[in-house]
Amino acid sequence: MDLSTQTFKTYLSQIINDPSLEHHIDAIIECFSVIHLSKNDFLVEEGNICKYFCFLEEGVLQHSLNVQGEEKTTYLALQNTTTAALKSFKQKLPSRKNIKAICDCTLRIINLEQFNSLMKNNKGFRRYYHNLIENQIFLIDDYRINLLTLAPEEGYKNLLETHPNLFQQVPLHYLASFLGISTRHLSRIRKKVNEH
Repeated sequence: MDLSTQTFKTYLSQIINDPSLEHHIDAIIECFSVIHLSKNDFLVEEGNICKYFCFLEEGVLQHSLNVQGEEKTTYLALQNTTTAALKSFKQKLPSRKNIKAICDCTLRIINLEQFNSLMKNNKGFRRYYHNLIENQIFLIDDYRINLLTLAPEEGYKNLLETHPNLFQQVPLHYLASFLGISTRHLSRIRKKVNEH
C-alpha cells in the first residue's frame, strides 16, 4: 500500500472511530479515484452542479462567494480533510459557491452514484459520513462563535495555532477574507504578533 493510500486509510479510521467497522475501509478506498487540479482550477463553479465528494490529499481548496463583484472566502479546505459543495452534490442543484484550487491539489473523489451505493451498502462509510457531518457542525459552530467573539488579532492567533502551515500555503488576501478583515489589516496584525 502506498503512503497516500495509507494516509487516507488512517484518516477514515480516525473519523469512523470504531474498530468493529475497520474491515469496511478497504472497500471504501476502492470506490475513490484520484484526480489532480492545477492552481486556479475549479472543483465546482457557482451555477454548476458539484459532481464529486472528495478527500483532499494534497493542497488547499478555497470555498468562495461572489458578493457584489467581490470574492469572499467562506472556507478553506485543507490537506487530509473531506470537502464538497454538499447541497449541490447531494441534491443535484446548481452550486451557490465556487470551490477552487489555490495551489496544485490531489483529490480522491467519488460521484453521487458511488456515494449513494456506499451509503446503502457499507456500514463503515455510513458511520464515517455521520461522524464527518457532526464534526463539521462543531467546526462551523466554533468558527461562527470565534468570528463574533474574537478580535481580529485573536482570530489570527487562533488560526496560527490550529493551522500553522496555512500561512505558507495560502496567499494573504484569502486568509484576510476568511478572517473577515482587509489584507492591510491582516499584514499589520501579523507584524505586531511577530514582533512579540
